[in-house]
Amino acid sequence: MTNIDISNYKLVESDDVFTLTNENTTIGFVRFNVKGKVEYIFVNPIFRKQGLAKKLLKLVKEKTGKEIMLQEPISPLGSKLLNSLNKWK
Repeated sequence: MTNIDISNYKLVESDDVFTLTNENTTIGFVRFNVKGKVEYIFVNPIFRKQGLAKKLLKLVKEKTGKEIMLQEPISPLGSKLLNSLNKWK
């Protein structure tokens, strides 16, 4: 698991969504349900490759107390993230 410091970002939780922002933009967000199923995850391209998607998924796991389940990816980038996460488990 990555140990990225998100203290420079604002974390907002509302209706089963975690959103990371800074004073200028949305950094990323994840939408999930109480069973731990991730319905959508996004990280702003400028902030990718820093472990933020994994950090968002960790927050979901901590919130739900469940193993993360990802929906089938709808984009090539989503497939790449899924492959990366399978190696991470």
